[in-house]
Amino acid sequence: MSHFSLLIVRARRAARRFTWGGEWALPLPQAVKRNLTWFFFDGLFAAASDNIIVTYLSLYLLALGATRAQIGLTSSFSSLSAAILLLPAAFLVERVGHRQELTILFGGILGRFMVLLLACLPLMLQGQALIFAGMALAVLRDAFGNLGYPAWMSLTGAVVPLEGRGRYFGARNFAMGVAGITLVYLMGELITRLPVPTGYQLALGLAFFLGLISTYCFWHLRDPEDGVRAREPEATPFSVVTMLKDIWSRPAFLALSLVMGLWNLSLNIAGPFFSVYMVEGLHFSAIMVGAATIVSNIAGLLVQPRVGALSDRWGPRRVQLISMLFIPALPAAWIFITRFWHVVALNIFSGALWGAFNLVSFNLLLTLTPSSRRARYSAFYQMMVTLSLAGGAALGSWIVTVWGYKAVFLCSAIGRFSAALLFARFVPAILPPRRHVDQPA
Repeated sequence: MSHFSLLIVRARRAARRFTWGGEWALPLPQAVKRNLTWFFFDGLFAAASDNIIVTYLSLYLLALGATRAQIGLTSSFSSLSAAILLLPAAFLVERVGHRQELTILFGGILGRFMVLLLACLPLMLQGQALIFAGMALAVLRDAFGNLGYPAWMSLTGAVVPLEGRGRYFGARNFAMGVAGITLVYLMGELITRLPVPTGYQLALGLAFFLGLISTYCFWHLRDPEDGVRAREPEATPFSVVTMLKDIWSRPAFLALSLVMGLWNLSLNIAGPFFSVYMVEGLHFSAIMVGAATIVSNIAGLLVQPRVGALSDRWGPRRVQLISMLFIPALPAAWIFITRFWHVVALNIFSGALWGAFNLVSFNLLLTLTPSSRRARYSAFYQMMVTLSLAGGAALGSWIVTVWGYKAVFLCSAIGRFSAALLFARFVPAILPPRRHVDQPA
């Protein structure tokens, strides 16, 4: 074998192991490693697709003639769909099983088909009909995503073994972040160079195509439980009352849900106003705002592999607590910012802290949800997050109107720190696994 051929073989081996999250997966059965690889590429193409949609869909609707009030109404209806659909979606998973099929149907096919329709709308409609159809399709896309979320969450816990979740999701999130940043930049260039709305249509068309590749990768997964979950419908019927009783019997998960409710409420008191403050309060240009965001995203990417390893060694709870104790300083620091380099320096720390938090908080949620009822637990948790974010945005809007931006930043910092202290007090430590296991928690 030539030296060049040997390099190719080694590169392919290294790339394959990277899709597993590293060397930890070597002793695992081949079927598990196959699932890890397909799930890695599912996330890669999903991130490329979703980042285009999240970044440019609202701008596309504005380009079609929608008002800012209509954009806000669209966002409100999307949040309402989460509150309405998550529990029925969890009920469906527990009733019929077939987690993979439900995820593909709702999120992988129907949700992504809405993106294709959005891209084609200007070819079919005009005027107010075009605007209202665009708003409806955007809400339907989110609604189908909410219907598929409990099934996806349930399957994720089964596909990724507990002892390597930190390292695996660290590698996967890193690749997803790179794909997202790259596609957002390229589509921004495309949209800028082409007439409106052609650039947006092509960007959404590409997002649809990349989403189909993600669906194809997800379709290749093999559910460790053969698609139909073991259940005892007579013993554990699904209803709101039984779900609440079930959750009440698990104080660790209940504490996590309530604390993260306060956390997300506090986050969104200030969350919608950082970019606005940079433009209106500090008089930064749009390019400067975008550059600050990119700096934060890159910092978050760079910490992912290291944080994943720490999460597996220490347990996700400890790493999450450390990040939660430092994150409240971020909005407080905005009170004193006057220069662009202040924002850049702060966003480096912000990106690193949030990169750590987002990785380990997901792993902790998987750890604290029982595998047999993960669909209902994840639905309840996501409802808490959605309602808290909506409440935080409303509270922040009132505070900024009455007292201004700096009051918003201060209130957000106080709320975040309070949530961090409650997390330290009431969310128990979960020991990291010491050996390989066949059945994820």
